[in-house]
Amino acid sequence: MLDEEARHAEKMRKRQAAQAKIVAGKTQEKGLLIVHTGTGKGKTSAALGMVVRAIGHGMKVGVVQFVKGAMATGEKAVFDAFPDHVEFKPMGEGFTWDTQDRARDIAVARTAWDEVCRMIADPSYAMVVADELNIVLRYDYLPLDEVLPVLTGRAAMKHVIVTGRNAPDALIEAADLVTDMVAVKHPFRSQGVKAQKGIEF
Repeated sequence: MLDEEARHAEKMRKRQAAQAKIVAGKTQEKGLLIVHTGTGKGKTSAALGMVVRAIGHGMKVGVVQFVKGAMATGEKAVFDAFPDHVEFKPMGEGFTWDTQDRARDIAVARTAWDEVCRMIADPSYAMVVADELNIVLRYDYLPLDEVLPVLTGRAAMKHVIVTGRNAPDALIEAADLVTDMVAVKHPFRSQGVKAQKGIEF
């Protein structure tokens, strides 16, 4: 048993030294373009978790929701308690199958995009979340060739997070960090469980 513990301790010392060497070589800091995409649940939740982390560091964050906005959510209630750190703007009117008005959806997307552009241009925001922007790009409510230059031309230390299924290939290529949420199992589809407080909204 003692030999096993000693071997483990030696192995961990070597790993620690190797990791410290890797970390010591990582000296660059920059604002990141982050994309959360895929069919799995958790894209917005992951982005909003990063907002909470940023609040904890005293950073100012802007959040614009392109689709959500038609219903009250727990995250809005939380972020409203931090008005000096978070501007939370749910500007959507629901899913396209609910609105059934393409012209209106395009106009709403344009208004939300204008807010994202304002936040990206404002140096007081350290982080900007464009929630479900990938959805409006997928449905051609906004032209990618207009959106991409704004995202990639942001200030050097500005973080931008884009969420939504079906991220365009050009956005994935431009991003610094991409996470593809994979759907393995979901209670709505497999068990008929409806969206619930604290889990989906």
